[in-house]
Amino acid sequence: MNIFVTGASGFVGGTVARRLLAAGHSVRGLIRDASKAESLKALGIEPVIGSLEDSSLLTREAQQSDGVIHAADSDHRSAIEAVIEGLRDSGKSLLRTSGSSVIGDDALGNSVSEAIFDEDTPMVVEPVKQPRRDIELRVLAASEEGVRAVVICPSNIYGSGTGLNPRSVQIPFLIDDARKGGVLHTVGRGVNRWSNVQFVPASGPCTRRDLAPSPNFAVGRSLARALREGDPSFDILEPEYFPTGRTCAKF
Repeated sequence: MNIFVTGASGFVGGTVARRLLAAGHSVRGLIRDASKAESLKALGIEPVIGSLEDSSLLTREAQQSDGVIHAADSDHRSAIEAVIEGLRDSGKSLLRTSGSSVIGDDALGNSVSEAIFDEDTPMVVEPVKQPRRDIELRVLAASEEGVRAVVICPSNIYGSGTGLNPRSVQIPFLIDDARKGGVLHTVGRGVNRWSNVQFVPASGPCTRRDLAPSPNFAVGRSLARALREGDPSFDILEPEYFPTGRTCAKF
């Protein structure tokens, strides 16, 4: 398949693009910085110079692709509209990455909620995040316009990326900040509780994933549905793997 990936030079988009290449797919990747184009091409990704503001470019790339993965700015409405326009009535897939902050609370690190959220939990969105949620709903509504639309909302993503940018946003930043100032900063009392998604080395085709989901297995179920791989099975990991999750989803 020929896949068009936005955010191809980023932590998530670059790693996803490399995984697709390893599975035998071809990838065209949107990149703003022309000076990085040759580096991207050296990884096997065909660079597409442009930005999310280039609506006609996004529409054209979507039309020419077999599917689109939007791993760039989650709050860019016009980019999504341009991609949907290019995929309309094609039956092709659009996978958009968002984030779990759309249902985040205002605990400020001072309390731990007992709530566990999955795809069946009623969405209560803070006003500041409603514009992002509106974009997610727009993507999902594209399923009525001949597009196989999927939105995934992972929480903290960590691990070593395999694209041009191997560093995630959150953890390396906190480590660098602590090394620079000699102090590890926390939010409030630091009792935040987050689900995590870890990048692990590829060990098989893109339709098989090893995940460390929350106890309700929501991530595994959601991806299984999106990939049409059937229901995942869950195995208990050995104790040495507990730091990255007590369960492993395979499908």
